[in-house]
Amino acid sequence: MSIMDCDSLDVEHCPQVHVSANGRPLHRVGIVRRLQGVSRRTVARHLRTDISTVKQQENEATDMPLSDLYQWQAALEVPISELLVEAEDSLSAPILQRAQLVRLMKTALAILGSAGDSPIREMAQTLVEQLTEIMPELREVSPWHAVGKRRTRDELGQAAERRMSEDVFIDGFD
Repeated sequence: MSIMDCDSLDVEHCPQVHVSANGRPLHRVGIVRRLQGVSRRTVARHLRTDISTVKQQENEATDMPLSDLYQWQAALEVPISELLVEAEDSLSAPILQRAQLVRLMKTALAILGSAGDSPIREMAQTLVEQLTEIMPELREVSPWHAVGKRRTRDELGQAAERRMSEDVFIDGFD
């Protein structure tokens, strides 16, 4: 059976089309094509393929190579991110909120440390206290690291001063 014989959306039985094992959507090319108002025939012309292949690739469970996704992007004239499905393994809401509070506490402590004797110091202290009321474990958080003396354009950083073995360069050309 060839790809031409796979006219139906039953891509699981088509030998040249890989399908997601867990049934989770892998892309959004079909949805984006419809939203853009582009016909399958137009996409097929841009991809230099036939309409049945376009139908198969539109199936959100079809595992397409990245090169095919970039061809779809060019045909639909959308950013590649529009064709991809959001990852399900992003941080859960409580973990995300904790990470945001930790960053906020680090900033408040950095302001508190550099404020001197001013009204800003009092506001930063109040902010630190309010944050520890919300999440007591923030007492253990340290401020952002202070930036040391900035280099001028003529000065080299630590990486320029490190020595590397000559073998690194020789092994790379063998």
